[in-house]
Amino acid sequence: MPLEGMDAPTIRPRPAHAPVNSLTKAYKEYAHMSLIKQNPALAALLEAHMERLCAYEHMDAAAIRASIDQGTLTLLGNPKHANVRATLIGQPARVKVNANIGTSPVTSDASGEADKLQVAENAGADAVMDLSTAGDLDNIRARMLSASPLPLGTVPIYAVAQQCTEAGRDPAGFTPDELLAEVSKQAEQGVDFMTLHCGLTRRGAQLAQDGSRKLGIVSRGGAILARWMRRTGEENPLLTHFDALLDICRKHNVVISLGDGLRPGAGVDAGDPAQWEEVLTLGVLAKRAWAAGVGVMIEGPGHVPLHLVQAQIQGIKRATFGAPLYVLGPLVTDVAAGRDHIAGAIGGAMAAQFGADFLCYLTPAEHLCLPDARDVHEGVLASRIAAQAGEAALGRPWAIARETAMGDARMKLDWKNMAEAALDPCLVRQRSQGTEHGKECGMCGKFCAIRMAEPEK
Repeated sequence: MPLEGMDAPTIRPRPAHAPVNSLTKAYKEYAHMSLIKQNPALAALLEAHMERLCAYEHMDAAAIRASIDQGTLTLLGNPKHANVRATLIGQPARVKVNANIGTSPVTSDASGEADKLQVAENAGADAVMDLSTAGDLDNIRARMLSASPLPLGTVPIYAVAQQCTEAGRDPAGFTPDELLAEVSKQAEQGVDFMTLHCGLTRRGAQLAQDGSRKLGIVSRGGAILARWMRRTGEENPLLTHFDALLDICRKHNVVISLGDGLRPGAGVDAGDPAQWEEVLTLGVLAKRAWAAGVGVMIEGPGHVPLHLVQAQIQGIKRATFGAPLYVLGPLVTDVAAGRDHIAGAIGGAMAAQFGADFLCYLTPAEHLCLPDARDVHEGVLASRIAAQAGEAALGRPWAIARETAMGDARMKLDWKNMAEAALDPCLVRQRSQGTEHGKECGMCGKFCAIRMAEPEK
C-alpha cells in the first residue's frame, strides 16, 4: 500500500524469463483483485482465527481484511502447521518479535535447539526462524513445527547448500529445480514464512563487491546466491523463477520474507547503491506477489548508524509501498560485540517508532558464536523492550496502558502488580524477594522517596 498522498502503480506479473532491467517497465494498470480471494488457505485461516486476532490487535475484521488486501498486513500461518498461532505482521497491528535459532557446522545439537525454541516462546517471542545448517534439517524442522504453535520461518537455500556439500558439490552448485523443490517440500511440511532473496540481482551483487563497501555481502543466503550467479553467469534463480515461487507459496499461505541479501554489515555501508538496488527490486516484487494473492514482508537493515535509522526505515517503507518491514536490529553501532542485543534494541526501538513491524532479535552471541538458551532469552527480552518503547512513543493504547500500570504499581509499592506490568515478570519476582511485602522499596529501604514524601500520620 502506498504512503498517504502517493498513488499506487500496479503491475502485471512479469514472465519468469524477462530480464532484470525490464523491472522498471513492469508497472501496468490491472483490474484489482482481492489478495484474500485469490488465496483460499489464507481465507480459511482468517475465518478460523479472526475473533482472536481482532481482540489481540484491537482491530475489527473489516480493517484486518482491508489491510491484508492492500499489502500493509500479512498473516503468518500455514494450514499444514498443526495448531499454528496465526499472527499478523504489519500496520496497524502490534509490533512483533522474532527469535532466530538453529544448528551450525560448529555446533549441531537438535535437542538444544528444541530447548531454545521453548525458551523463546516462554520469553514472549511471536515467531521463530530455524536457521539450521547442520544435522538432519528435515527432522529438526519437523520437530520445531510439532513442538510450538509459533509461526516458523526458514531460509530454504541453507538446506540446498547443505545438500550440495554433502554430495561433494560446491555450496552454490545447485540447480533452480533443486531450489524450487526445497521450497515446495518445506511448504508441505508446514513452514509459515520463508526468507527468499529474490531481489538480489547480478547488478546488485556486483555493486556490493566492487570494493566500495567496507563489508561486501554479509548475508549467508545472499553470499550463496552471489556465488551461484558468478559461477553460472546467470541471473538469480529466485528472481527468474519468481512466478513458480508464488504458486507454491499461495497454495500453503507461505508468506515470502523478501530477503535483504545486500543489507549493510557495517554502519558505513548503510544506504549505499547496492542496498537500494535490492530494496527497489523488492518493491516491484512485492506488487507482483500481491497481484498473485501471496503475502510478503520486506527484510531490512542491518547495521545503520543512529542518525540514519529514521531515513532508512521510512525510505524502505516508501520504496516497498508500505509492505510489512522485518528488521534485524538495526544495530546502531558496530562495536558492541558481546552486547549486540543492546545495540539492536536501541535501533529496534527507533525502527518501531518510524514504521518497522517485525523486530528480529539479536543476542549477546551475535557475531561471536551460536547463542545458548540464556542468550535467546536475553535477545527476546531486549527486542520486546524495543517494541514496547517504540509503540509507547507512537501512543499505541496497549503500550501506554502498560506504562501506566507500572507507574501506578510503583506509587503504591505494589510488587505483585509491578511484576505483572513488567516485560519479564519472573525476573522482577526473583530480584524483589524479601522486599515484595515490605513498606519500602528494596533499593532505598528507610530512605524510600515514595514513603518519605507521604504526609506524616
